[in-house]
Amino acid sequence: MTTPDSTPAEAADVGDAAAVPAGDGGGDDAPRSLVRDLLGKAWVRAFLALVIILVIGCVFNAGGTFFRWSAHRDMLRQSSVYGILACGMTMVIITGGIDLGVGSVLAAVGVPYSLLMMTYGGSAVWVVPLCLCIGTVCGVWNGFLIGRFRFQAFIATLAMMTFARGFAKYISGGRKVMNASYNPDGTFVYNTTFPEFTEWLNSRVLGNNLAVVTIIMLSCMFVTYLVLGKLTWGRYIYSVGGNEEAARLSGVPVLTTKMLAYGMSGLFCAVAGICQAAQEYQGDPEAGTGYELTAIGMVVIGGTSLAGGRGAIGLTLIGVLTMGYLEKILSLNAVQESSRLMLTAAIIVIAVLFQSSRRK
Repeated sequence: MTTPDSTPAEAADVGDAAAVPAGDGGGDDAPRSLVRDLLGKAWVRAFLALVIILVIGCVFNAGGTFFRWSAHRDMLRQSSVYGILACGMTMVIITGGIDLGVGSVLAAVGVPYSLLMMTYGGSAVWVVPLCLCIGTVCGVWNGFLIGRFRFQAFIATLAMMTFARGFAKYISGGRKVMNASYNPDGTFVYNTTFPEFTEWLNSRVLGNNLAVVTIIMLSCMFVTYLVLGKLTWGRYIYSVGGNEEAARLSGVPVLTTKMLAYGMSGLFCAVAGICQAAQEYQGDPEAGTGYELTAIGMVVIGGTSLAGGRGAIGLTLIGVLTMGYLEKILSLNAVQESSRLMLTAAIIVIAVLFQSSRRK
């Protein structure tokens, strides 16, 4: 503030001081602003969470085991089924929905795959397409109920979760489907060999350094990238998730878009179910229990918004690696399963809170 006795120079100095915000400290706020801008980006937050987990692994390395390639290879293999499920979950969540039935649909596909391939000796040429169709139909039905009859996604997929689990138990008789052959008199014997396609799914390539199921997961992620990033239907998925009513008024086929998103989720469930059955050499009607929560956690930790309209498969990949490494580190350090589950849940909550607190 100037006074009658103030000189023009003094008045100019006062004005310059007033023009500088309090606490600016000249250029001191520039680095802070840069950090805030970086943390405002979903991929930066997701990558930061992954780096923190990797640092923890380096510290608690179980006598150097964490530094061996076999530990990372096994982590990728163990996370592959979850990662495949997360591909479909990413599309569904971007539409503003949720799919609680992925674990049950996985079992509903894994059981008939094992039954037809291992028990009755069917050919992969027709068994695999049939199983893929089962999963896809389950997903499309979810999308139809949600898009046509305005079912809440939670209710529609909860119903599918129950139905698919019952279907898996019905066709398996409530028992695990093992590698056995039925005789004409109704008896069966266990085989010591497995179908060639099943053995291939459970094998490693590139000098025994990478599991086939890991390559399948990466392939599913690439397909998801093409759908979301390169096709018109991908823009429709983002539009529906951002504002469904505005998308409808703009001419976006909302019903077809939701059927596509949930249908893709069902298709990926089928792929995961086949991979799961191949890895375990059996079809378990109880397989996949709780997998939906892991898949959702991977998508959300990656930074995809549960509100819909925002997200990317690249973010989901980071989420898959984050949860996969977390589980592997806890396993290497012989953390009890009960403690492991509680710690994993706590870290998921912290990661989601960090994501939401920094989201613009």
